[in-house]
Amino acid sequence: MFINVVTLFPEFLREAVRVGILGRAVERRVVAYRFASPRDHAVDDHGTVDDYPYGGDPGMIMMAPPLVEAVEAIQAESAHPGHPVILLSPRGRPFDQDRARRLSREAEFTLICGRYKGVDERVRELVVTEELSVGDFVLSGGEPAAVAIIDAVVRLLPDVMSDLESAETDSFGEDKGGRLDWPHYTRPETYRGLAVPEILRGGNHARIKEWRRAESLRITKKHRPDLLDERAGEPAPEGGKHEDRR
Repeated sequence: MFINVVTLFPEFLREAVRVGILGRAVERRVVAYRFASPRDHAVDDHGTVDDYPYGGDPGMIMMAPPLVEAVEAIQAESAHPGHPVILLSPRGRPFDQDRARRLSREAEFTLICGRYKGVDERVRELVVTEELSVGDFVLSGGEPAAVAIIDAVVRLLPDVMSDLESAETDSFGEDKGGRLDWPHYTRPETYRGLAVPEILRGGNHARIKEWRRAESLRITKKHRPDLLDERAGEPAPEGGKHEDRR
């Protein structure tokens, strides 16, 4: 997989992808990263990539030419010129595990990191194929969001994680129907008066499976009831009823 990022701070991304799973993906030749700076396509010799907005408004706007030409330079050298070009933006659809899985099946994709007040609308019209958001909050730039997306995608690739099955059974996993993960325990068996549930120590795998399913439902209902809205027909844990939040 080839992952390209258009960013004013390539050093931020280079450091992030050197460690842990992201670095291992490079060592195992599963992923190649490329970081392109809009300043290489600046409109003048001073490296200018932003300007005041037409119509008057506080803040600066990233100019279209540096961003568009940075993406076009990537596409010109790409073996997959029609790959997704994703702008990280508050107006984008929320990034979730399903989108991470779909991106993990791409041969290549490009992320555009915005800065300042936003980007010239013509960037969207000329090169962007979709927009993604990592949450309803504002960052100084798209770089932290890019790292989050890259991490979520790369860990799903074959030969990256030591135990791919572990990634496939995380929260929001297909085996959980999009719900949160169940509780996990490891040694010691008792710690500060809190013991591992007896059912997990009994060896009855059918009962353990049912316990885990019930716990997954209980925890999702408690912490993220919105995830159950589309699954209101499922039996609620502990004999309760799903709240109607629609």
